[in-house]
Amino acid sequence: MSDYHIPVMLDESISALVLNPSGTYIDATFGGGGHTAEILSRLNDGGRVIAFDRDAEALRNAPKDARLTLVHNNFRYVENYWEWMMKDSRNKSGNDGKGRNGKDGKGVDGILADLGVSSHQFDTAERGFSFRFDDAPLDMRMNGQGGRTAAEFVNTCTEADLEKVLRLYGEVDGSRRMAGLIAAARPVRTTGELNAAIAPMLPANAAHKVLAKVFQALRIEINGEMRSLEKFLEGASYSLKLGGRLVVITYHSLEDRMVKHFIRECPRLKAVGKMALPGEEEIAANTRARSAKLRVAEKTEEAAWQR
Repeated sequence: MSDYHIPVMLDESISALVLNPSGTYIDATFGGGGHTAEILSRLNDGGRVIAFDRDAEALRNAPKDARLTLVHNNFRYVENYWEWMMKDSRNKSGNDGKGRNGKDGKGVDGILADLGVSSHQFDTAERGFSFRFDDAPLDMRMNGQGGRTAAEFVNTCTEADLEKVLRLYGEVDGSRRMAGLIAAARPVRTTGELNAAIAPMLPANAAHKVLAKVFQALRIEINGEMRSLEKFLEGASYSLKLGGRLVVITYHSLEDRMVKHFIRECPRLKAVGKMALPGEEEIAANTRARSAKLRVAEKTEEAAWQR
């Protein structure tokens, strides 16, 4: 598992999540499976984990455990899947009770989402997620198949749309000029060609910071990450049982703001403790943890059954 992806804030996140060793938990972003494995280690034979990932390659790393159910899909569909599973369970049992959010107490005990891109995806050149590779295809699709690639977007969108993506999702300074440079260099088919197109705007002492913002912006657009996160948070708040925990690890300001504001404004949730950061020792061992933020919320009784 660790060769594929090192789980971030592992003990902090799972300790906040797993309060019932017989409970049902959802790992909404399976990735390398490190968080799922830790959840399973804290459950007894009556516990269960449902793990989501849109990347079929990631799911191939799953451990063989009868308590684990894998779902090859986007985490935005967490509530849809849980609702279907509860209906199927009631049909088999003949129970026509209230369902996942009813007063019969249905719902999951906890939902975890680690919103980072896996180390394996960053380190696999052909996935096109990293600016470190000069001749990698400009792909960036989380599912690895289907849908438009980053190259297709860059080469067919208007210059105004490209500027908007760079500004909104990458918070790139000079986004209009950068969009113009990229448009002038089209067709842009590889990570190296994209790097070269924006080279005039890369500061000598901090080129990697600007490149990271550009690649982040394109990745978010291609995968609809902010729209998926919004849908996920809403669905998760309904899928939890009373007292159930939502644990989210974010890596950039856009998604962290969305998570923070959702927890603050959602009548079904209340924040648990303060936002947490990884320790210096973890950052030293895994530099990709340096931007991580951990937020925890709990399902409250207020509005818990309203839909």
